[in-house]
Amino acid sequence: MTQEIRNYTLNFGPQHPAAHGVLRLVLEMDGEVVQRADPHVGLLHRGTEKLAESKPYNHSIGYMDRLDYVSMMCNEHAYVLAIEKLLGVEAPIRAQYIRTMFDEITRILNHLMWIGSNGLDLGAMAVFLYAFREREELMDCYEAVSGARLHATYYRPGGVFRDLPDAMPKYRESPWRKGVDLKRANEWREGSLLDYLDAFTSDFPQRVDEYETLLTDNRIWKQRTVGIGVVPVDMALAWGMTGPMLRGSGLAWDLRKKQPYAAYDKVDFDIPVGVQGDCYDRYLVRVEEMRQSNRIIRQCVQWLRANPGPVMVKNFKVAPPSRAEMKDDMEAMIHHFKLFTEGYCTPAGEAYAAVEAPKGEFGAYIVSDGANKPFRLKLRAPGFAHLSSMDTIVRGHMLPDVVAMIGTYDIVFGEIDR
Repeated sequence: MTQEIRNYTLNFGPQHPAAHGVLRLVLEMDGEVVQRADPHVGLLHRGTEKLAESKPYNHSIGYMDRLDYVSMMCNEHAYVLAIEKLLGVEAPIRAQYIRTMFDEITRILNHLMWIGSNGLDLGAMAVFLYAFREREELMDCYEAVSGARLHATYYRPGGVFRDLPDAMPKYRESPWRKGVDLKRANEWREGSLLDYLDAFTSDFPQRVDEYETLLTDNRIWKQRTVGIGVVPVDMALAWGMTGPMLRGSGLAWDLRKKQPYAAYDKVDFDIPVGVQGDCYDRYLVRVEEMRQSNRIIRQCVQWLRANPGPVMVKNFKVAPPSRAEMKDDMEAMIHHFKLFTEGYCTPAGEAYAAVEAPKGEFGAYIVSDGANKPFRLKLRAPGFAHLSSMDTIVRGHMLPDVVAMIGTYDIVFGEIDR
């Protein structure tokens, strides 16, 4: 009697908890060993680039927040930098420092989401709750400057929407927060946003120590990540990997150092790199990046305290006049109306601007034909290049290792299926 043994095809996701909502992986399995992995995109497609080509430049900044929706301001930064290149405009130095500070706040927000969700995917429940505790505190900074917790639309061509607030919103008394608890919750909020960040950055390193206590030497965590998804440096380069995926393989490539933008050439920080290029190394790289981001934020807070100044260029073709001027002066009223209805025309040409987003190099390539909207917009999303390598990396691994690999890619589908 002959027995037929054949591979079977498994549909992993999109409803699987580790697929994070919209990733569909078609896996060809031999028992529990992966023979082939085929990532299917197309379940989320938003048409962001096409939408941006149909409206004025300044109407599309909000779309950038919705791409990688846990790296909001970093996405805005690339788009705004590309527009500034086309216009030949440079933001004031104070705006550059504010952008640098918020890029690093965004990096910490992203990595906190990553460490929590990746831990949860691999069975570590507690770290998720710890990471979201600090995430909430930084979300309040987003809310303080823009009024929104996620989709900030805070960066504008020529600077930022407004200067940093002098007061932080406070918790009100409620059945859940009162008396001593309320006082403790509002302790950091007595001063300005910079005072709040001072308190946060003093406290944050010991919080990172807590995450490391839970994971770094945890036997189960190491069994799930050490030697899993090894990406040699030449493979990382061949697949166009950037960010922690590339640095985890041992190459110290970071746009903040190699092609500095904003105020990165004026602050001091180190680039963490891995050795083996496995999931564990990439975890260590991201944890150290949180510490380095904390260092950068502290330096920015110090500089911003000492150096007041404008946060937007004084050019009414690009930046709106103040509300007081607009209500007092007919010319300013016209500038305001024209800016928000028609926007501005950029000179014909092309520009590419890239930033070191938390997941890797996020770039915006704009082709202008001289109109008030892009003729073409192409976004370079790091997650798309990373997901493409899934098949090569997970072959020969077990099914649970696929989950570890999805986690270590730090996939957010908004930017992949844009």
